[in-house]
Amino acid sequence: MTRELYEKVVLTRNLDSHGLRAGDVGTVVDRHAVPGVSEDGYSVEFVDMTGNTVAVVTLLASALRMPTPA
Repeated sequence: MTRELYEKVVLTRNLDSHGLRAGDVGTVVDRHAVPGVSEDGYSVEFVDMTGNTVAVVTLLASALRMPTPA
């Protein structure tokens, strides 16, 4: 599934090197074709509760999911 720019997404795995955990919510800021891989890559910005950027990480689509209602 293609993600749109500025769409909210949920991280599906921990990224210890960036201090991110599965379930963290981010915003898609760019889409990338990944040579030799059958899925797209996305740059996702993660922010803290005050709006400060925690990390901008490039991830494969399989590392992201759509948010679901509570």
